[in-house]
Amino acid sequence: EDSSTEEYPTEIHDYLATFEKSLSSVDEMLQTMMSVSRSDLLQKLEPLEQAKLDLVSAYTLNSLFWVYLATQGVNPKEHPVKQELERIRTYMNKVKEIADKKKASKLDKGAASRFVKNALWEPKPENDQTPAKAKKRK
Repeated sequence: EDSSTEEYPTEIHDYLATFEKSLSSVDEMLQTMMSVSRSDLLQKLEPLEQAKLDLVSAYTLNSLFWVYLATQGVNPKEHPVKQELERIRTYMNKVKEIADKKKASKLDKGAASRFVKNALWEPKPENDQTPAKAKKRK
């Protein structure tokens, strides 16, 4: 007989099982991250990617601390960790804007000039003596 189900209401058993799976998943990810030297990892990344990694790491740690506070009965919404998460989120948005600008297509001024020039109507010079075709009347 499983005595652990007697320690808490049976209605929350599914929630606790899901939570345990999530914790296992987080543990696996942390083990993977910790298996690679941070300096080795950063050397392989571009500066923008390094910033993303640092921000995700900081956000993850603060989120885990948020969960820890909640498990200790402390309201994380009234703790400075909330402001820290908001600050990190602000920087994440700034990095996203930079990445989006970097991905945006650059204007090829020469191609744009040729496109506009060819698209515009140009009148024929007045000294053009090309005979116009006259319409025949019946």
